[in-house]
Amino acid sequence: MREGDQPVATPETVTGSRSLNALLKMLGGIERLGNRLPHPFWLFVILSAVLSLLSWALAAAGASAVNPATGETVAVKNLLSAEGVRLMVGDAIENYTSFPPLGTILVVMLGVAVAERSGLLAAVLRSGVSRVSPRWVTFALSFTGMVAHVASDAAYVVLIPLGALAFRAVGRSPILGIVVAFVSISAGYDASPLITPVDAILSGLTTAAAHTIDADYTVTPLANYFFSLVSSVVLAAVITLVTERVLARRVEQMPVDPDAGEDDLGSLKLTAEERRGLRAALITLVVFVAAVTAAVLPSGSPLRGEGGSIVQSPLLTSIAVFLGLAFLAVGWAYGKAAGTVTRSGDIPGFMVHGIREMAPILVLFFAISQFLAYFKWTGVGEILAIDGAGLLKSAGVSGPVVFLGILLVVTLINLVVTSGSAQWALVGPVFVPMLMLLDIPPEYTQALYRIADSCTNAITPMSPYFVMALGFLQRYRRAAGIGTLASMTIPLSLTLLVVWTLLFYVFWWLGVPLGPGSPVP
Repeated sequence: MREGDQPVATPETVTGSRSLNALLKMLGGIERLGNRLPHPFWLFVILSAVLSLLSWALAAAGASAVNPATGETVAVKNLLSAEGVRLMVGDAIENYTSFPPLGTILVVMLGVAVAERSGLLAAVLRSGVSRVSPRWVTFALSFTGMVAHVASDAAYVVLIPLGALAFRAVGRSPILGIVVAFVSISAGYDASPLITPVDAILSGLTTAAAHTIDADYTVTPLANYFFSLVSSVVLAAVITLVTERVLARRVEQMPVDPDAGEDDLGSLKLTAEERRGLRAALITLVVFVAAVTAAVLPSGSPLRGEGGSIVQSPLLTSIAVFLGLAFLAVGWAYGKAAGTVTRSGDIPGFMVHGIREMAPILVLFFAISQFLAYFKWTGVGEILAIDGAGLLKSAGVSGPVVFLGILLVVTLINLVVTSGSAQWALVGPVFVPMLMLLDIPPEYTQALYRIADSCTNAITPMSPYFVMALGFLQRYRRAAGIGTLASMTIPLSLTLLVVWTLLFYVFWWLGVPLGPGSPVP
C-alpha cells in the first residue's frame, strides 16, 4: 500500500461470512501467540533445560519401560548427573558434526548454489510459465511451483511475481496468478517431482529418530520420492480445479487498480543466451544421468551394495553426493553457455554464497543436534514412544486412526512453528519410534509429516511469505488485506489437506512403496 493511501471498504475486505470472520480472528490469535514464541534456536535451548529437569525427576522416580523390539529394560538417565554433564560438554562437537542432516544438506547445497547463482533455476522457472496458452496457464504455474521447491525459499521470491506476469500475459488477473503461485509453493511445500534440499533434511532427522529403535536404520532422501512425485501432479491438478471453478469467479469481483503499473511482460521471455544455457544444461544432465546409469549397470559396480543390490547401495544411501554433483554440472554448463560463469573462480564463489545463505540453518542445527543427543541419551524419548505405542495397542487403535491423530497434531503445530526442520526435530523423535513399535516404517511417518507440514503454510500469518505474498497482491489491489488473501488461500489449503491425506491412504492401503527401497508394511 502506498504511503498516505487509506484502505477502501470493498467486497473482498469486508466479508459477510461469519465463518471466515471467525477463522480470521483465530488466525490473528495464532499470530499473537506465535509472536511470543522465542526464536527456534532458543526454543531448543529451553527444551534442553526442561529435558534436564525432567530427566532428573524421572530418574529419581525410577521411570523405565521394556522395549518390545529388543526385550531390554530402558531406564531414564539423569542429564544433570556427572555422566550427563560430561556428555553435554565432552560430546557437544561430535553431536553437531555427526548430526545426520548436516553433511547431507551441505553437500546438496554446494551444487544447488551453483545452479541458482548461475541463473539456471530462475531460467527454468520462467521457461515453465512462458508461452503457455490461457487454458493451461493455471496448471503450468502450479506444477512449476512444485518444481520450484528445489530452490527452497528462493522459490517464493522468484515465482510469485512471475505468476502475476504469466496470468497478465494471457489476459487474466495477475491477482489470481499470485495466489496460484503462492499456494503451489507453500501449501505444496513438501511435494516435488525432483529431489530437493528438504528431502535431505527430513531424511536425516528421520534417520536420527529411527535410531532410537534400530541403530542401523537409514532413511535416504529418496525414501518418499514416489509419493512426492505423484503428490506434485495431484496437488497441481487440485489447485487448478479449485482455482478455475471457485477462485476465478471471486477474482472477477476484484478488478486491478486502474493506476497499477504495467509490468514488463518481456521479463517472462528468455534471452538467446538463456535459451542457449538451458540447452547446454539439458545436454549435461542427460550425459550425467547416462554416465551414472552406465556406472551402476555392471553387477560388480562399486556403486552397488552387497550382493549387487541397488536398493541398499552407495548410489542411494549417498544420493546427496550425486545430487550435488548433478546441480553443480548443469549449473556450470548453463553459466558457461549463458555467460554468467566467465572464470573458474565463479564456481567456488557461488558455493560460498550458498553456504552463507545456509548460515541460519547451520546455527539452528547446532541447538537441535544437542537437544536430540540429550533426548536419545536420557531415554525419555524411547520411553515415551514405548508407552505411547503400548497405549495405542491396548486401546485397539489401528494405523489409519493414528495417522489422523498425528496429522491433526502436526497441522496445528504448523500454524505456529512454520520451520519444517525445527518442527520435525521436535515431534519426529517421538512419532517415528512410536510408530515403528506399531510396525509402521519411518518412511510412512515422514510422508504423513510432509502433508501436515505443508498445507496450512498458505493460511498462517506466522509465515513471512504470507506477508510477502500480500505485498505482491497490494501492487495490483491496494485495498487488499489479510482477509483478501486468506479468503482465497483457505479453500485451496483445506482442499489440498483433504486430497493429499486421501492420497496417502491410497498408498498405505494398496501397499505402494513410497520411494526406492522404502519398506511396505
